[in-house]
Amino acid sequence: MSTSRFNNNATLDVVGIGNAIVDVLVQTDDGFLNTHSLQKGGMALIDEKQAETLYQASGPGQETSGGSVANTMVGIAQLGGRTGFIGRVRDDQLGTIFSHDIRAVGTRFETSAATTGATTARCLIYVTPDAERTMCTFLGASTQLEPDDLDLSMVKQTKVLYLEGYLWDSPAAKRAFLAGAEACRAAGGQVALSLSDGFCVDRHRDSFLELVHNHVDVLFANEVEIKSLYQTDDFETALEQVRGRCSVIAVTRSDQGSVVLSGDQRWDVGIYSLGDLVDTTGAGDLYAGGFLHAYTQGDSLERCGQLGALCAGQIVTQLGARSKECLKTLASTHLN
Repeated sequence: MSTSRFNNNATLDVVGIGNAIVDVLVQTDDGFLNTHSLQKGGMALIDEKQAETLYQASGPGQETSGGSVANTMVGIAQLGGRTGFIGRVRDDQLGTIFSHDIRAVGTRFETSAATTGATTARCLIYVTPDAERTMCTFLGASTQLEPDDLDLSMVKQTKVLYLEGYLWDSPAAKRAFLAGAEACRAAGGQVALSLSDGFCVDRHRDSFLELVHNHVDVLFANEVEIKSLYQTDDFETALEQVRGRCSVIAVTRSDQGSVVLSGDQRWDVGIYSLGDLVDTTGAGDLYAGGFLHAYTQGDSLERCGQLGALCAGQIVTQLGARSKECLKTLASTHLN
C-alpha cells in the first residue's frame, strides 16, 4: 500500500474528533450491576445526578483520561504517529486532568475549555472478574462541541480524520462531526468511523447506514455492532452487507480475532495473548490505534490488522485504556 492515497500536504497522520472524557475504573461484581440495574457489557448514558449517585455507591476507583477516540489518538502517538484531538472539556479539575494527559503523549489538543455549562464528561467503568466492562457515561461538556470549535487547519492537515459514533448522541457534536468530515475530504484526506457501541447503533441506525454507505472510507466495528447495523444475527451475512460500502472495513470479534475487508479481499487476523485478561476497556480503541498507525504509514491491510490486534492484546492485560507499556517497543518485538 502506498501513502500516495493520502493528502500529500498532510503534517498529521490522524486527527480524532470525540468525547473528551475522564474514566473512573471500578473493579466490582455482578451483584453491584444487578443492584443498580446496569446492563452488563453495555454503555448507558446518565445525567449528572445519576453519575454522582453511582460514584458514591462505588468502591475505590482509578481515575484516568479516556474517551474512545482520545484513547486511539494516544495509542497512535505511543507508536510514533503524529496525532491531534478535538473535543470539549470544562475549565474544572477533570478538564485539567484530561488536557494534561493527552498533551503529555504529544497529541495536539487546542480546543478551548468551556467556561460555563456542564462539567467535564466522565465515564464510570465497572470491571467484573470476567474482565467485562459496563459503562455509565455522563457526557457533560463534551456535548457542547460545535462546528465553531473545530480547528479546520488541523482537519485539513491530516491523512485520516477519525470520528466516533458516540458523537451522534449530541446534535451539536454531530454537526461538528459532519463539518470536520467535509473539510477533511475536501483537502484530500480520508474519513474513518468507529460505530462505538451496539446500543449506539440501535439509536441511530438509519443515519449510521447513510453515513457508512456515503461518507466513510475506513470503518471500525465489533461483531455486535456490525450485526446490529444490518439487523441480522449472522456475522457472515453482516459482512456481505457491508462489503464494498467503504474502502476498508475492520471488524473485531473478541477472542476470535478480527476480519479486514477491502473490495473482494478478506484477511482473518488472530489475537495476541500477552498475559492474563484483566480489563477489556479500550480494546477496540487500541485496535483502531494500531490499525490506523500502520494504515497511515502505508503498510499492508493484513499488517494493519496485526498491529491493531497486538495493541488490543496488550491493553486487555491491564486496568484502563492507556497503555502502561511502550507500544512502539511492543510492535518491534512481536512484528517483523
